[in-house]
Amino acid sequence: MTDRRPLLLLDTASLYFRAYFGVPESVGRAPDGSPTNAVRGLLDMIARLVVDRRPTRLVACWDDDWRPEFRVEAISSYKAHRVAAQVPAPGGGTTSVEEVPDTLAPQVPVIAEVLAALGIARLGAPGFEADDVIGTLVARERARPADERDPVDVVTGDRDLFQLVDDETRVRVLYTVKGIKDLEVVDLARLRERYDVDSGAAYADMAALRGDPSDGLPGVPGIGEKTAAALVRRYGSLDGVLAARDAGDRGLTATQLRRLTEAADYLAVAPRVVRVAHDAPVPDVDDHLPPTPADPDALVALAERWGIASSITRVVTALAG
Repeated sequence: MTDRRPLLLLDTASLYFRAYFGVPESVGRAPDGSPTNAVRGLLDMIARLVVDRRPTRLVACWDDDWRPEFRVEAISSYKAHRVAAQVPAPGGGTTSVEEVPDTLAPQVPVIAEVLAALGIARLGAPGFEADDVIGTLVARERARPADERDPVDVVTGDRDLFQLVDDETRVRVLYTVKGIKDLEVVDLARLRERYDVDSGAAYADMAALRGDPSDGLPGVPGIGEKTAAALVRRYGSLDGVLAARDAGDRGLTATQLRRLTEAADYLAVAPRVVRVAHDAPVPDVDDHLPPTPADPDALVALAERWGIASSITRVVTALAG
């Protein structure tokens, strides 16, 4: 079991946003002048990951819904600051359109086309974010017999996914904060060192208490990261912290008790927003890396149309091993 090669799960939007801002538009342009920097950058990332990590399986996880209704119903401020507009939804009502740079949005469908032509699995789930797709695929891998289970490396720039870290089933996060060439490996030891929590689940509980302004999650006012981690460690879980609050436990200071009580409505729904789904309706597909492109003709046409032949060649070469 120990010599099995990893399943790589890509938080695709996180990576193509990083590529967009990391590769100048002047470097990546199609023959007609259209920017292709995000496409080029993402393909180059995939090529490097395949060469460096030698996975046997890889999934580009997709945001079918970047701001799911079940999270917005729980906390209306969830990602509200990133909403560019509300548009009619196919089934009635409205849906939120994410604020995306004008020159990035047209590149996203191109990325999907190139991945399909390469034969790299791309998976989303209606009404769920890529984080939920990743959580579901991790849960499925954990459920396999130990001698058939592959280690899982989640590639992301989003700390929310630290909640999936689990040494026993060999789930790690490859965090892109230092860039794709110098990924930070986040395992249980790193969680303990950096956040003073003992598990991925404890990280999620700490994050619910702390909040996250980048996602519009207020957290408990006055409870910062260190205090949140200390409370989770003392009481074992967020549920334990809330039980201590309700019992007026003397381990809580008067200020902590007041703040936790005042935030009762938020804390009742925060876990539903912070924790990733483990049972999203993600289809079962063959996620093994293809040794050759699935549709060579389409790939050639895309390379010529968008002027991305060099990046496509790097991926094809990496896949061929």
